[in-house]
Amino acid sequence: MERILVSACLLGRRVRYDGGAKTSDDDLLARWRAEGRLVPFCPEVEGGLPVPRPPAEIEGGAGGAAVLAGEARILTPDGADVTEAFLSGARQALAAARSSGVRVAVLKEGSPSCGSLRIYDGAHRGRTTPGQGVTTALLELNGIRVFGEDRVPDAARYLGTLTEFRETGDPR
Repeated sequence: MERILVSACLLGRRVRYDGGAKTSDDDLLARWRAEGRLVPFCPEVEGGLPVPRPPAEIEGGAGGAAVLAGEARILTPDGADVTEAFLSGARQALAAARSSGVRVAVLKEGSPSCGSLRIYDGAHRGRTTPGQGVTTALLELNGIRVFGEDRVPDAARYLGTLTEFRETGDPR
């Protein structure tokens, strides 16, 4: 059975910066949870950040790959540098994914850790820009496909191709 790494906040865990959750009511996620496929994970908490905590954004909206390369930092509105906690959480997410055989992740869109298509622009004014979070960038660099919570059907289709390939050896 294919396992799926999922942002813990999407499963109702109160791990977000504001102490809340972003519980998803997606039927597929509920089914996968019932099947025991999900590997819940919050990179920010696992990286050592408290709940609640100040919001953080990647400076300049540079994206997770720039943070991984040491070309951008992750800052709170008052300028505190929390880059190391985000990097640690990303590495731990990758380790959790590898130890569970995960090849697909469903993560919280917009997050500086988990965003897959968009992140906040780094100005702390509520604006987003195209880009990936640090955890998403690291997972993708290591062959794990990441989908935002609004793209669960796409994740399911991709999961189906993995299952079909494993069963038939046909890469179609």
